[in-house]
Amino acid sequence: MSDVVLETRDLVKHYPISKGVVLRTKVGAVRAVDGVDLQLRRGETLGIVGESGCGKSTLAKLLVGLEKPTRGEIRVRGDDLTRLTGPALRRARRNIQMVMQDPYTSLNPRMTVGDIVGEPFDIHPDAVPHHGKDRAVRELLDIVGLNPDHINRYPHQFSGGQRQRIGIARALALRPEIIVCDEPVSALDVSIQAQVINLLEGLQRELGLSYVFIAHDLSVVRHISDRVAVMYLGKVVETGNHVAIYDQPTHPYTQALLAAVPVPDPRLRGRRDQLMLDGDVPSPADPPSGCRFRTRCWKAQASCADHEPLLEIRQRSAHPSACHYAEYRDVVRRF
Repeated sequence: MSDVVLETRDLVKHYPISKGVVLRTKVGAVRAVDGVDLQLRRGETLGIVGESGCGKSTLAKLLVGLEKPTRGEIRVRGDDLTRLTGPALRRARRNIQMVMQDPYTSLNPRMTVGDIVGEPFDIHPDAVPHHGKDRAVRELLDIVGLNPDHINRYPHQFSGGQRQRIGIARALALRPEIIVCDEPVSALDVSIQAQVINLLEGLQRELGLSYVFIAHDLSVVRHISDRVAVMYLGKVVETGNHVAIYDQPTHPYTQALLAAVPVPDPRLRGRRDQLMLDGDVPSPADPPSGCRFRTRCWKAQASCADHEPLLEIRQRSAHPSACHYAEYRDVVRRF
């Protein structure tokens, strides 16, 4: 297990629901992340997919310390970030940085690019390279494909793709091993998406980075990821290498996600899977008993309401799947 750089154990984040104006009484909780176990190995990319509201972005915030977990462990190189405090926590958090989703709101419009990229050095002055902060910022801009001479420009003077490169440069400043990418290309044009993805892949090869890559676009996740975790209503319901998840999905929810992807080849459209889900996604404040997907699942039986399925390898599944009736289903190739 020495190659595991990031691990979560029973990670939980509940947001309390209160009523009353003066005496705030807790009446429930939104279970945004509800018992997630993940591992990220050195040099690999772990893709995380799922519908809006399934807990992906909350998970990303927990990993980098923007949110405090209700329960569970977040281990970076063996150090549990939930137990560290003070200088020890500051040192450990250097090793895991984040690229935000929206390049238009994640950069301070009143700061120059040089100040934005160099801000991590202000927070961690002992991390400034021996050749100085200014030169280090210029090198970071050059690494991500920007002109170092634009160090005194402001974010509004750059395009969306260039702004995301600034965000990537900022994430690289402290030389982390792990970068959490929270839908880093969703706000960009398709052609610019490809450029940013190629940049991330090149940086991974050059710097030995490990990525947690969150996205809605299943084709992007398939392209960049080594392993994929599928989330539904705060839980991971299936995980495996990208070939297994995309070509041999066993959880009904994963099969439904893949069936919803448009088929570009008109010759294959008549053969596409017809997996129409009934109902809406249940509220994370009141999830169903047992299997959380059972209210929309065509395989649901009485036992699904009584017992919550564990994320494990089953008889008809070659990779972990949280379904009592996990079974491989042929899907039309869409990518």
